[in-house]
Amino acid sequence: MSKKKLLIHEVFDKAREDFPNKNSKSGLSSELSDLFESEMNFIIHEKTFIRYYDAYIGTGKEMDIKDIVILDKLSQYVGFKTFVDFSKNFIRKEEPGKSTTLKIDVDDEELLSEKIGNHIRITINQHFKMPEFVKQNGLGIAGVLLVGSLFIGNYYYSSKNKSPLGIFGPINEMNCMYWDKNEYKLASCEDKDPTHNLMPKDTIQLRYFKRITRKDTLTVDNALGRTWYSKYSGNVEFFTMDGVDPDNGRELRSSTPYIIDKYAGISVAVEE
Repeated sequence: MSKKKLLIHEVFDKAREDFPNKNSKSGLSSELSDLFESEMNFIIHEKTFIRYYDAYIGTGKEMDIKDIVILDKLSQYVGFKTFVDFSKNFIRKEEPGKSTTLKIDVDDEELLSEKIGNHIRITINQHFKMPEFVKQNGLGIAGVLLVGSLFIGNYYYSSKNKSPLGIFGPINEMNCMYWDKNEYKLASCEDKDPTHNLMPKDTIQLRYFKRITRKDTLTVDNALGRTWYSKYSGNVEFFTMDGVDPDNGRELRSSTPYIIDKYAGISVAVEE
């Protein structure tokens, strides 16, 4: 299950707890919309919540919530600081008796192994369900250790042979990234290119943090609340997500109507 789907499930699960007298999706959506506006000073319309419900919980076609601000606010409602925080730290509650789980810390729904001193830390982004053969044969803790040994044994094999192999195929070693003019790109942490200012991989920034190269397409209607900007030496650059300008280290600010009108839109295209 994707992190966004998990988030929407958690939002409506919490809404059922907060509003026990509201059982329908429209009733819950109405209460959520009111709560977000009154307590979080953020507007998400009732119909939008209904669309989220249909797409991620109901039988509707799954949609993609691309607005990171909305994802952050939804994450805050269920107790996390940001969507990144939710993605990294959320642990789904399993129904009693449904399954046996081995909780392994995970990140970005892919298997990673890190050697820390003399210890091995295996990180994964969701619960690892114990194989049926372990449960059926009553191996208990021994079964858990057996499963764990597959990961650890694989790690040592990878280290000694300089050819990393995962349980189901090659492990992606691209665990770092660098800023390449308009977006972040993956790189090996062993990359020696002096022009690459490497930093730990952040899947959210890789996917959503971009410099907007066509400023002439921005208007107050389509950019307000959805873009951020950096102003340096009289030059203004717009970005698709809040954060820091990778070129000068300045904190980004939310685009205002004045900034959009003055430094973007048709007027910019005419000047250029």
